[in-house]
Amino acid sequence: MDTIGFLELSSIAGGVEIVDSMLKVAQIELLFAKASCPGKYYILIAGQVSNVEKAIQKGVSMGGGFVVASLVLPRVHPQVIKAINQSCMPEKPAGIGVMEFYSVMSSILAADTAVKAANVELIDIRLGTGIGGKSFVVITGETSAVNAAMAAAVRGQLDSGMLVNQVSLANPRKEVIESLF
Repeated sequence: MDTIGFLELSSIAGGVEIVDSMLKVAQIELLFAKASCPGKYYILIAGQVSNVEKAIQKGVSMGGGFVVASLVLPRVHPQVIKAINQSCMPEKPAGIGVMEFYSVMSSILAADTAVKAANVELIDIRLGTGIGGKSFVVITGETSAVNAAMAAAVRGQLDSGMLVNQVSLANPRKEVIESLF
């Protein structure tokens, strides 16, 4: 499993039908398929590049005008999948960075870029559920590494116009870290 695929749709009913077809057309693993805010449907799959591409192509062709965004991300960093599926609280972070986006796809791309750009750890990738369709990424590491990772990730997303805000905190209080979970 070296590739993830993401499909965002503006129809929940259509999303249910599409995810079923995607699973039938290619050998992929469904990481999640769920309704989200504001009335969207997110599908995240994983597998080998050709299978993920085939499934996403099927979803895009079936989705037509309901497709908001799609993504195939080969050679995704393993921390990305882990952070999407389960948040992890760091023991004692030297620094944390939070990057907020209007788009789930931008968060996934930024998280992958950040973890590949510097020695940081992904704490969480929150994908738009219950937060008005926004999403955010939380990373931790030495403050200089956090800043370098965020700079690379944000630079990669500037043209999309999807960045809302970003912050970096050196030696954050424990209560701040706990508030993220």
